[in-house]
Amino acid sequence: MNSAAFLDPALPFGNDAPGGGHWKRLVSLGDSFTAGLGDPEPGSPGGIRGWADRIAEELAALRADFSYANLAVSGLVLQEIVDLQLERAIALQPDLVTLSAGGNDLVFHRRDPDRLAVDLDAAVAALSATGATVVIFTGPDWGHTPVFGRIRGKVAVFNENIRTIAARHHGVIADLWTMRELSDPRMWDPDRLHFSPLGHHTIAGMVLDTLQVPHTLVPLRPKPLPAPGWRQTRTEDLSWATHYLFPWMAQRLRPHPPESPAAPKRPDPGPVLRVTASPAGSL
Repeated sequence: MNSAAFLDPALPFGNDAPGGGHWKRLVSLGDSFTAGLGDPEPGSPGGIRGWADRIAEELAALRADFSYANLAVSGLVLQEIVDLQLERAIALQPDLVTLSAGGNDLVFHRRDPDRLAVDLDAAVAALSATGATVVIFTGPDWGHTPVFGRIRGKVAVFNENIRTIAARHHGVIADLWTMRELSDPRMWDPDRLHFSPLGHHTIAGMVLDTLQVPHTLVPLRPKPLPAPGWRQTRTEDLSWATHYLFPWMAQRLRPHPPESPAAPKRPDPGPVLRVTASPAGSL
């Protein structure tokens, strides 16, 4: 299948966000991005926070009966997210859903973005049929990175499919691709694949703005970085490859027995307490 076969030019591109923060139950589906990897939770050794927790805190401030569940599990591909999380999410009866899936398929498994879109379309259709507002994420633009930049074209094709899916099912697009501020390396974890606390904070603000929800997440503008010389850039790239890229490759090439799926981050809906620590750590 090619993108022309999947995309329908008659469909409008845009967001159908009711706004106002009237939602009372948020359920988030996804992988490590939605789980919040790269954003340690203050006062909780080994815990992670992330953009989904941050928007839940803001929505909880708008109504006392708000609840939040996060079904995300690190490392899952799109089909695993559908198989393990979709039915559970619908059973929780949310009126607001976030879904980010497909990143691991594109980065680590080289899957075809058009075939991925067919699977994603079915999942979004099922979620939308419940009457919930469905927020769908586009992938970020890795064009500035030396390795992940090679899949930039595939990510762009997948993103165009995502825009069509959102239009078809009246979904809301959380558009990471258009966030030029994400080109700042401080938005990213040292592994260059996940976001830093600053990145999660910035993304949470974008999602709330897209949903037209008033919030307290003031944009944080770190001071400009000096342009690195070629020696510094080469040293940083070599360090990253040594500590992250080569171990990832070795892990995927080494045979290992199947493992039981990890537990979701926050499987049951519950109230949300605001975290008062600095939202983005040291800049």
